[in-house]
Amino acid sequence: MAAGAAGGMGAHSGGGGAKPATPMAKLLVGVALTYIGIMVLLPFFNVFVQAFAGGLGGFLEHFMDPDFLHAVKLTLMLAAVSVPINTLFGVVAAINITRNEFPGKVFLLSLLDLPFSISPVVTGLMLTLLYGRNGWFGPFLNQIGFNVVFAFTGMALATMFVTLPFVVRELIPILEQMDLSQEEAARTLGANDFQVFWNVTLPNIRWGLLYGVILTNARAMGEFGAVSVISGNIMGKTQTLTLFVESAYKEYNTEAAFAAALLLSLLALATLWIKDKVEQMAAAESRK
Repeated sequence: MAAGAAGGMGAHSGGGGAKPATPMAKLLVGVALTYIGIMVLLPFFNVFVQAFAGGLGGFLEHFMDPDFLHAVKLTLMLAAVSVPINTLFGVVAAINITRNEFPGKVFLLSLLDLPFSISPVVTGLMLTLLYGRNGWFGPFLNQIGFNVVFAFTGMALATMFVTLPFVVRELIPILEQMDLSQEEAARTLGANDFQVFWNVTLPNIRWGLLYGVILTNARAMGEFGAVSVISGNIMGKTQTLTLFVESAYKEYNTEAAFAAALLLSLLALATLWIKDKVEQMAAAESRK
């Protein structure tokens, strides 16, 4: 049961290994660390430097900007909508896919990976062509006075699309490895479907579910391409933090751009820290 609980997390946890002993092995490690430093750490450090280039007072001043605050609010709202919906969808879809055999199952699994394959910009364009003024559903939406394009609704649809696969793809391997005898025993004792899920299935998938939720939230807050196309990037109305960074930088307001980028970076660090803790707890439980 412990193995089922940790399930798919093993693929994310760091394993033990021997220290590089040969000169070639040490050279490869050095090259890898140098590459990571140049491509990841140096740009990340530069964000901190540039954000505080005008001093702490100048940095904090940007947090009082109404457009900046609205971008933060909109980013959190999009995450608050997309994460619960895709978490619920992911759990239901993963359980039904792994517990049933039906025609088109392989095709459905391929469809779940579609958001990984399609460019986010193309995603935004597809939604615009569907729900825009001249789109398939545009005339009907205009008649009832409901806006999707250049509105929060369209941004939420775009965010839900790009974050759709994370939970379901994290849970499917765990559920496939899970021993079904526990669920069958619970049903034999008179438990209904919800009781089986809550008392048997959920404890076995909780680490994978939490990991999927973390990834979904990180992707939702960092989305740019799809949201940029369908939102119109209207400052103070349809601008998320990522869009605020682009707009502020293009307007040569670099300190505001780096302040927003710093906030996104801190959110990324928090996500990595939580992800690491989840992996450690899952690994610890799997060893019991």
